[in-house]
Amino acid sequence: MKTVFVDANVFVRFFAADDTDHQALATELFRKAASGKVSLVTGPPVLFEIAWTLRSAYGQSPEKILTVLEVIASLPGLRLLDLNLVEQAIALARRSGQEFADAYIAVSAQRAGAAEIATFNQKHFQEMDASLFRF
Repeated sequence: MKTVFVDANVFVRFFAADDTDHQALATELFRKAASGKVSLVTGPPVLFEIAWTLRSAYGQSPEKILTVLEVIASLPGLRLLDLNLVEQAIALARRSGQEFADAYIAVSAQRAGAAEIATFNQKHFQEMDASLFRF
């Protein structure tokens, strides 16, 4: 079976429904994956781009963005790289009210065994109870 890596714009067109031709093509791709005709894969950088695009270009709420990311993570026939970290980051973003990308960094640091996070964005990471490196 053929494996296809899916870029952010395919997901955005599917969810935003602002280009009916692209939405139809994306829908067909996801149907093929669900029926086992093709295997799809994507990764966290694609999710970061989706979150940024939905927030900046479409004005979507953080809650809506996290819901979209959860739907993507559960699409049949799609393998999401670092799924466990993505799920943890979504949960942390929901609990803390912080952006998905920052939550992903926090759970990645924890997974890597880092005792602290070096960042100039300290307020957001403090909201996630992350230990911060003092410069």
